[in-house]
Order: sequence, then C-alpha cells, then structure tokens
Amino acid sequence: MGLNLKVVIPPHPLIAHWLTVARDGQTPPALFRTAIQELGRWLTYEALRDWLPHRATTVATPLGQAEGEVIDADVNLAVVPILRAGLGLWEGAQSVLPHARIWHVGLQRHEDTAKPRWYFNELPDAIPGHTGVMVFDPMLATGGSLLAVLEQLGQRGVRGKRLRVVTALCCRPGLQAVGAAVPELTLYTAGVDPGLNDQRFIVPGLGDAGDRLFGTGD
Repeated sequence: MGLNLKVVIPPHPLIAHWLTVARDGQTPPALFRTAIQELGRWLTYEALRDWLPHRATTVATPLGQAEGEVIDADVNLAVVPILRAGLGLWEGAQSVLPHARIWHVGLQRHEDTAKPRWYFNELPDAIPGHTGVMVFDPMLATGGSLLAVLEQLGQRGVRGKRLRVVTALCCRPGLQAVGAAVPELTLYTAGVDPGLNDQRFIVPGLGDAGDRLFGTGD
C-alpha cells in the first residue's frame, strides 16, 4: 500500500450499524437502499470535516455582533458518482452537499477479467483549479473502476488535496492497487475486508451492490 494513502474508517456507531445492515444477505432491497444512502450521508459528513473550505465572518444577531464561520462560496465542489451503485451513496450525500455540481461516470466490470469498461463519461474537458472533487465509488474491490476515474481526473489536474473518495466498503488488494498508483489519495470507507474470491468480489463483503440496490440480478 502506498505510504501516503490515507484510509479513514470513521468510528461512528451509525456507520457501523448501516454497514452491518447492508452486509446482511436477508436485508430487502428497500432497506439495503436506505443503508447505502445512510453510509453515503455519514461518510460524506466525515470526509468534509477537515476538507470543506470555510472562512471567518461577523454577523449581527438580534442582540449584538457574533463571530462565526461560513462555507467559502469561492471554492467550487463537484461530485462524481460511479454508476450504478454510486448513485445510492450520492443520494444520501446530497443532503450534506446540496449545491455541488454532479458529473456522472459509468463503468462496467467484465465478468471474466474484472477490467472496467467505460460506457458513460460526463467529466468536463477542463476542471478549474479551484474545484474540489469527491468521487463516490460503491465498493473498492480490485480498484480498477476507481483507478480509471482517478486517471481521467488526474489528466484534468485533479489530484492530491483537491480529491476525496467515499466508498461503502474496501478490501486490502484493492487498496494496495490504488495506493501504488495514487499514493496521495484520501479515502473514506465504512470498513476494510481481507480479500477477494475467485469472481473478484469482496469477501465477506456485501454482495453485488448494484444488484441489491436496484433489485436486479439473481
């Protein structure tokens, strides 16, 4: 794993609760959807703790002057949900970042090779230097889809402190692959599992997040 890759698992009981609900194979699609949304909400809240730009200001209360802080509107924020299941994370996160611009990207994993294939890319050709970007990757298994998106963002100058990743669940091989390629990344997740099975699914994981979120598959 890259020496500078920062993986944060917030010690929050709500995050632990909703990850457990999502893991449970008996959880119906509607409740699974809620679990992913809540993970998106609370992981985003934690990811913004030391990242969201703010500035000091003074306001007039009904009784006098008060010092305070407000979000710095001069710094743009954008989010990149990776389709399909990244939409579930973003649906919860948008209550925390209601004014962020949204750039959807779609990648499909080949069942035999696990290599990602692009089928949709809404990233702009150029991203202003004052724009921070948060990527919502439903699960980090092999790391292929996330690395493909990070490569596209890197070509547009988005890297380092301008970038954060939120993912419901990771595994060690995927983190090692991402850390080797993008060591300066900061990533927020609800948990880290030990490995992958022969089909390159996270074990014990939570199954296929997209199928469980939208009620498709077997």
